[in-house]
Amino acid sequence: MPQKTIELLKNGLESNKAEKFRRGNLISLPGEVELIATGDIHGHRRNFERIVSFSDLANNPNRHVMFQEILHGGPEDEEGRCQSYELLFDAIGYKLEFPERVHFILGNHDTAFINNSKVMKGGKEMNDSIRLALDHEFKEASEEVKLAMKQFLFSQALAIRCNNRIWLSHSLPSGRFSEKFDHRIMDRELKINDMVKPGSAYLLTWGRNINQEVLDATAELFDVNIFILGHQAQKQGWDRAGENLIIIASDHNHGCLLPIDLSKTYTVETLVDSIIPLASIS
Repeated sequence: MPQKTIELLKNGLESNKAEKFRRGNLISLPGEVELIATGDIHGHRRNFERIVSFSDLANNPNRHVMFQEILHGGPEDEEGRCQSYELLFDAIGYKLEFPERVHFILGNHDTAFINNSKVMKGGKEMNDSIRLALDHEFKEASEEVKLAMKQFLFSQALAIRCNNRIWLSHSLPSGRFSEKFDHRIMDRELKINDMVKPGSAYLLTWGRNINQEVLDATAELFDVNIFILGHQAQKQGWDRAGENLIIIASDHNHGCLLPIDLSKTYTVETLVDSIIPLASIS
């Protein structure tokens, strides 16, 4: 079982790197596709299943789906250890089934797992919790599984840029840190130092409460009109957090997804009107 899991993770890594729409760390999607945008998953299996059901990739060959932040949250074992890695493995299997149409983008919980740093969720330090669960399940092979997980997470893209000038990433650099962000990270090879503060992958995934001045400057930097992000908790499942920003959450019973037809031009208002509650999907 451990070797099958390690092989799955390695195959997922290679699939991430081989995506035909990916250049460097950016996925650029053309106008003839539809993208199902989702927020943080955090181990919520039922919502993952709803996203897969709605996307129906087998019967919609021009449809793509993106995922972010699957780790940390959801089911626990009998000792309260986090088992969200099981959903990550299933999501990788889904990508291997549709390698060019399932996309992963890096989140801050991913950078924390890669670096073995502390990250809290619901009052619990999640990396200790998930490492203990991996140790319990994989025994002497757990360190090899953890390494393969880190390598897979490291291989994820940083963002998706759509043909209709919509940008999707986990977050954006905020406040004074926006000046420290090096946009060339989209084109160059990632380094481990990028994942720790003040590295640019860290800044791209940890930013909160981004003001309109920064949003406008970043939109000009990336040559886009609208941002769709995750990262910040949303009780109602989504929020319009700026003139050109929508935040989506997919990790609870009020979670949402957002289908985007890349052949169309959207305003923030028309995107908001397109948001679909996951609870409405059977």
